[in-house]
Amino acid sequence: MKKYFNLLTATTLACTFSLLQAQPGPRGGMGGPSGPNFNASMTKLFGEHSAFSANMEVQAKDMTMPGQVAFSEGKSRFEMDMTKSTGPHMRPGMAEQMKAMGMDKTIRITRPDKKLSYSIFPGFEAYAETPLKDPSADTAPEKFKIETTELAKETVDGHPCVKNKVVVTDEKGAKHEATVWNATDLKNFPVKITQSDDGEEVTMVFKDVKLAKPDKAQFDPPSAYKRYDNQMSLMRDEMMKRMGGAGGFAPPPR
Repeated sequence: MKKYFNLLTATTLACTFSLLQAQPGPRGGMGGPSGPNFNASMTKLFGEHSAFSANMEVQAKDMTMPGQVAFSEGKSRFEMDMTKSTGPHMRPGMAEQMKAMGMDKTIRITRPDKKLSYSIFPGFEAYAETPLKDPSADTAPEKFKIETTELAKETVDGHPCVKNKVVVTDEKGAKHEATVWNATDLKNFPVKITQSDDGEEVTMVFKDVKLAKPDKAQFDPPSAYKRYDNQMSLMRDEMMKRMGGAGGFAPPPR
């Protein structure tokens, strides 16, 4: 029984870690473990909206990931419940296992001002602090050029929208293309954005949008949580704790 529990624990942790490393998201705007990472090219798609919060759903070919997003002057936070994601990666029983082990909820915070990202696991009361790898993350939005072409007028989730083709060009001449649905009843907030990542279409849908500035405390990890330098170390320690607690081997001395 102990061996079975140890194997189940190790397998679930490994699967969840792999899932975190494979979240859907187009390069230059989304991606990386645990959700969205708004850089300057993505920020241009939001126009005058430098601060907001909303429920958000990321949709890819084989995966749907719902969550809550907050954004304020370059800083972003995405909180999700892994058990609510859908797709072939969620094998039968995995949601219940993740919830029982405290791995169901994760938070991703990006801080371009600090050149850091945080992957937070409330169930572990721990987080991984890692360098922000995107070289354009802290590039000033005004250094990007934007071209908008109206395609149609459509309704998204009850909002009257102008559907636009948007091309954002960075200071090196690289172009980032997106289809954006700007809601005219929300000061042209983009309630839907579709981009392509290596030929795979990824869509972001925003609901229950609030245009007020989020509390700044949302963009820092809890001070009481244990800090790690990377997710691998965090996952390894949690695996050792849980397997040791089940009568398996104890964590090695530090």
